[in-house]
Amino acid sequence: MEENISQKEKEKAEEEMIEQAFQELLNDYLATKHRKRVEIITKAFNFANQAHKGIKRRSGEPYIMHPIAVAKIVCNEIGLGSTSICSALLHDVVEDTDYTLDECRAGFGDTVTGLVDGVTKLSKMEYGDSAQAETIRKMVVAMSRDVRVLVVKLADRVHNARTWRYVKQSNAQKKARETLDVYAPLANRLGMNAIKTELEELSFKVLYPKIYNEI
Repeated sequence: MEENISQKEKEKAEEEMIEQAFQELLNDYLATKHRKRVEIITKAFNFANQAHKGIKRRSGEPYIMHPIAVAKIVCNEIGLGSTSICSALLHDVVEDTDYTLDECRAGFGDTVTGLVDGVTKLSKMEYGDSAQAETIRKMVVAMSRDVRVLVVKLADRVHNARTWRYVKQSNAQKKARETLDVYAPLANRLGMNAIKTELEELSFKVLYPKIYNEI
């Protein structure tokens, strides 16, 4: 009986945490000069929240906290509007759940779905080694017909990099090398200097921890 109560309390606390995080995103969005399309953003959040329900990240927190965090980066640190925020909230739905692109399109139209599809394809791309970096960068750019695909992917990578401490070291090192070789240079090309610098620092911390700590 006590275990059931404890579980219910835990679930309630998680729901409150999710709702608070989403409300913070909405407040941040409402403080911008973009058109106030709160309804579609709320719809995207509800869709993603249902799709990821019961799924946890390696950190132990509900998975939906990651798309919300990516959407916050898109809104606050990059300055994009509702279409990109919706795409950020939905960016892992097709890749990680049973929902399809057609279901996404039915709810959110071709533009948002095209961005989600583009981010999904980038996430599935296999990175080899540094020797292929320029080729991979060209492929990423070619696959990102709408630059917002790349921007949402960069926001996704930033949040994942901020939480690499929860990932197995070998996986974190592989992602850090890919980030240094592919995504930080692309952020630089887009003039996203703060994103580029943070990606470099977080990658360097994983790849060269002793030097990083000395610096």
